[in-house]
Amino acid sequence: MGVKTVISLSELNSLFPSYNFIEILPTASGIIDTTYIVHTKTTGYILKRYERDISDKIAQDARLLSELKSAGLNVPICLDKNEDWYIYEKLEGKHPTNVKSHHIQALGRFMAKMHSQTFKKKCDSNIIIEDEVTQALNYVKANFFGYYKRFEFLKDFTHKHDAIIHGDIFKDNTIFNGKKIGVIDFIDSSCGTFAYDVAVALVGFDAREKDDYYINLFLKNYNQHAPKKLSKKLIKEKIKFAANFFALKRVYEYKNTSRAKELLT
Repeated sequence: MGVKTVISLSELNSLFPSYNFIEILPTASGIIDTTYIVHTKTTGYILKRYERDISDKIAQDARLLSELKSAGLNVPICLDKNEDWYIYEKLEGKHPTNVKSHHIQALGRFMAKMHSQTFKKKCDSNIIIEDEVTQALNYVKANFFGYYKRFEFLKDFTHKHDAIIHGDIFKDNTIFNGKKIGVIDFIDSSCGTFAYDVAVALVGFDAREKDDYYINLFLKNYNQHAPKKLSKKLIKEKIKFAANFFALKRVYEYKNTSRAKELLT
């Protein structure tokens, strides 16, 4: 469900009268924050309400998006805010379904350029993610012990730091307009390693289904422009970790194992 707080078209126009919105469409994806697609006569936007007390993180996210946009990356900047509602650019295109080679190539180039920008920025330790792993493991141990044995190795998880990473570049957080890639939903970006960020993206883009072909193709495009070259051996190690990390999150968040099985191939 993508909507937790309902807002009507008239309420939206009261908050943002200069836009003259004519349509508001709830989204179905997402389990934490409220997201709508809204339209004027000529333009589409993303309307968000964050259902968490993360005002500092929202401001940090807005600055990061602005900097990435200025560097030529296709990301949606925040355009307006009133009360707890935020209006973002809506990127043109659609989420990829069947992953092709050109998706992987574009993903590699985008992440290399993104990491080149965030590599320049200091970031603080993100103990929240480490606490999240601990909480999720405790839940799974009590309720899905068979799965806990698969995830137990994550208990020693520490989020080492290269710089700010996105950390959640699955297919539904990317938009493709032809061969041009855009990346959305940076709100949960954090400190981490570039290798982990890449591993998450390759899990999200079904790289394991193509043996090493997608990994090799990604790294060929990524390592040409990245601030730190990554080896295939390291990425394959991180892919195992990333797949299990997100499978654990899915068991914890959805309270069942059906969505986790997609990642535990």
